[in-house]
Amino acid sequence: MPAADDPGAGEALVGAPLADERVALEVTDSERVLDGRIWDVRRDTVAYGGRPVVRDYVEHPGAVGVLALDDDDRVFLIKQYRHPIRTRDWEIPAGLLDVDGEGPLAAAKRELAEEGDLVAAEWSVLIDINTSPGGSDEVIRVFLARGLSSAPEAFGREDEEADLETRWVPLDECIDAVLAGRLHNAPLAVALLALDAARRRGLEALHAADAPWPSGVKPGPAA
Repeated sequence: MPAADDPGAGEALVGAPLADERVALEVTDSERVLDGRIWDVRRDTVAYGGRPVVRDYVEHPGAVGVLALDDDDRVFLIKQYRHPIRTRDWEIPAGLLDVDGEGPLAAAKRELAEEGDLVAAEWSVLIDINTSPGGSDEVIRVFLARGLSSAPEAFGREDEEADLETRWVPLDECIDAVLAGRLHNAPLAVALLALDAARRRGLEALHAADAPWPSGVKPGPAA
């Protein structure tokens, strides 16, 4: 057997592809402890390790983001106010899967049009992210959108989106800003670094835009 400090200790299958493991534990009790305006907080009691374990987490409908890349290797960014962090941060267009019957790709196209006044001819899945697995069941699917053009009409925006700032920024400049610690938005940072890695391997290897939702978890009302 491997020593306790062996970094390989506990591996179930040596040489098996590295992948998250979906686990179905018995939930002995579940209640919604906060009914929020956008998302809720749920408290589950789970049978784990022979004893009950209680966990609170944000119950989230899921979300999509869009990394829009033009023919000059520029990324479309938006800057908007985010109250929890008291910051106007740079982001990619993104939004909740909160429209009944609307799938992830359709939601991504809607968000790109609403926040960027853009449409795209080419779509692929860039990366799927569990944003905070210790405290939320949120999954964000980030699409790569190419073949960009202006939307037929501009979208009317309100609240935090009313004063959106938009900018086209060279991809390498965006990555430099992330690595220098000037940009902190998680979907933006992950998407930029994923695209940089994907280009080294060939973008043809990206998943199709209609790829199954990750981990068998259905995205909110869009299921």
